[in-house]
Amino acid sequence: MQKTLLFLVLALAIASADNWKLVWSDEFHGGSLDTNKWHHDTGANGWGNNELEDYTNSAKNAYIKDGHLIIQANKEGNHITSARINTAGKFSVKYGKVEMRAKLPYGQGIWPAFWMLGENIGQAGWPACGEIDIMEFVGKDPHHSHASLHATGFDTHDTVSNAKSFSDDFHTYGVIWDQDNFQFYLDGKVFKTINKNAVHAKAWPFNDHKFFIILNLAIGGNWPGSPNASTHFPQKFIVDYVRVYKRA
Repeated sequence: MQKTLLFLVLALAIASADNWKLVWSDEFHGGSLDTNKWHHDTGANGWGNNELEDYTNSAKNAYIKDGHLIIQANKEGNHITSARINTAGKFSVKYGKVEMRAKLPYGQGIWPAFWMLGENIGQAGWPACGEIDIMEFVGKDPHHSHASLHATGFDTHDTVSNAKSFSDDFHTYGVIWDQDNFQFYLDGKVFKTINKNAVHAKAWPFNDHKFFIILNLAIGGNWPGSPNASTHFPQKFIVDYVRVYKRA
């Protein structure tokens, strides 16, 4: 409890210094995933990307340990299980700063992500609802992390590099989202700014509604390709915290 309070006090102090107010967070303390904040997506249907994993709600695939959320991909024979959790129906936000501190898994076919979808996806579908990818990581390319926006007829993508593998240590991945701008940053340093007026997007759903948060560890798929003999299991996506701020 004392450690949790210390983290929150520090987060509030840092946010106040930058004119931000902490409005939602999960510091991942306690014995299990907080179901008041998250729920599980489950299934093995490829998720639109020909992915190989079966997402479960098992504690073997998503659990809390030493103040961290562990999303773990396991292989049992030819069967791969993992976890995908989101805040849909529990928390959504429009504009602000959304940040995660995490240590990423690695290897061929490994694909962790920290991202957001429009809460109207059930009515509008994808990509009309809008998608904000704050961090995507292709495990075979350990020195690059990716950020992007997706909407109807509109896609952006950018990459940030790091001298050491993103799997070697914890880093902060975040976005500052205002009415006309997105600023994606790594460890507090902005590496990509997207301005609504500069890109002349035909569709811009990012001003229309709130978005919910997703954390997942995918295996295989169109982008990373399938695991091979060099890929080791289990793989762990280790998340220290997720925090959301609004301008004070």
